[in-house]
Amino acid sequence: MIVTKLGLAHRQAFQQMMEDYAAHDPQNGDFYARGWADFPAYVQSLDDEEHGIALIADRAPCSHRWLLDDAGAIVGIVRVRHNIKNKFLAEEVGHIGYDVPPSARGRGYGIACLQAGLEEARALQLERVLVCADTDNQASWRTIEHCGGVLEVERVSPHYKKMFRRYWIETGIVR
Repeated sequence: MIVTKLGLAHRQAFQQMMEDYAAHDPQNGDFYARGWADFPAYVQSLDDEEHGIALIADRAPCSHRWLLDDAGAIVGIVRVRHNIKNKFLAEEVGHIGYDVPPSARGRGYGIACLQAGLEEARALQLERVLVCADTDNQASWRTIEHCGGVLEVERVSPHYKKMFRRYWIETGIVR
């Protein structure tokens, strides 16, 4: 497995991932729709976001990493926010978010995504990270627990209007 930044060379893999989402999980696939419409601009926007360029209001710089299998297919995506200094990120989103395309689910790629995210968090010198999961997404919160997540609380999200769980994971960075 390869963990990498998304580049123009990944266009075909991205298109196959989007077809998978469109057929099996269009709601979550909408998150990547900008890449479907204009792939080069999307790739540039991810790099800009990592470097804090042209951020959307109330967002933080964010590193996006893409997990590719041996055939070059996208099997996971992880986002690591460099900080959670505003209320929305600190209360409802957290440092790390990850997705596994529908056809790759149930094969351990969620764990690989979160582990790659934790590695990126260590590179960013984050001592501990907040990771959130919807209460009804048992696969996600079990992945978080598998990777060392300690449940802080389960509550209703004011923004998303559903129950979610907040976990903290120590990255092993000692200052």
